[in-house]
Amino acid sequence: MIYINDEIERISDSELSELINSLPPQRRDKALAFKHPLGRRQCVLAYLLLCEALEAEYGITAKPTFVYGEHGKPYIEGHPDIHFNLSHCRTAVACAVSDRPIGIDVETVRPLKESVVRYAMNDDECQQIYSSPDPSLTFTRLWTRKEALLKLTGEGINDNIKTVLSSDTTKGITITT
Repeated sequence: MIYINDEIERISDSELSELINSLPPQRRDKALAFKHPLGRRQCVLAYLLLCEALEAEYGITAKPTFVYGEHGKPYIEGHPDIHFNLSHCRTAVACAVSDRPIGIDVETVRPLKESVVRYAMNDDECQQIYSSPDPSLTFTRLWTRKEALLKLTGEGINDNIKTVLSSDTTKGITITT
């Protein structure tokens, strides 16, 4: 199940402080590590979205503590059968929960940067982007799919990103946009 919150800007600084103080120490420390209020808002709202999803989907009301796997991908302590993934951008946070490994990414469509296109996209993807009526949107869709897949595996962005959506890397995986 996917949960999205696009009300990041509606949280005042005083509300943000209260929310941070209500978090378990592990997540509070992570939120406070962000230098800018936007990063703190994103961190807090993503966690609260996960709490909402866990209650709605699994009846879990306790605030989750994370344990980290081999590649740094978190899972919920005491609930290794529940898989989740969090994402955020300037305007929204997203949370996906499932009984199978899952990855999610949310992005704001921004102007295209040639250097990022060349770094992240293979020749076929570049052709799709540059022949599209909206290259920025096409790039964002491809990027989001790649990042969600890398988050599913726990690898994160890496030097092999150009090959991420190839048929070899997506065998047995469903990708939706």
